Amino acid sequence: MAIKDDVLAFFDACETGKGWAVCKQWCKPDAGFSAQADALADVSTLEGYTDWMAGMAGLMPDARYDMLAFGHDEERGAISAAAVFHGTHTGEGGPVPPTGKAAASDYCYVIKLEDGKISHMTKIWNDVQALRQIGWA
Repeated sequence: MAIKDDVLAFFDACETGKGWAVCKQWCKPDAGFSAQADALADVSTLEGYTDWMAGMAGLMPDARYDMLAFGHDEERGAISAAAVFHGTHTGEGGPVPPTGKAAASDYCYVIKLEDGKISHMTKIWNDVQALRQIGWA
């Protein structure tokens, strides 16, 4: 049960923009990251991703998530989490001035565990649809 609690704490810290400074306590120092999404093409570490999410929280100060499902596959040493990210681009920064447009974007994380820590996370996400919603694409 403790690992599920730790991953839930990581998930919340990541999704609310706390960045690597907070998220690293639940992760291996060299934890990897992958996604088949152009917006994240240059991100290959979990440190880079959690800091990217911190930047998104600055662009969308109302950012929040709704958890849809969360499950632990002990046999494979993995946890899967599905959620909907909500946010409105009202903060300064990003590729365009604040658009005032909101997004509700479905995504899933597959989180691999090693020695009680997160060793890798894969994000399954339609970045084009999400960025279109907030007026970036």
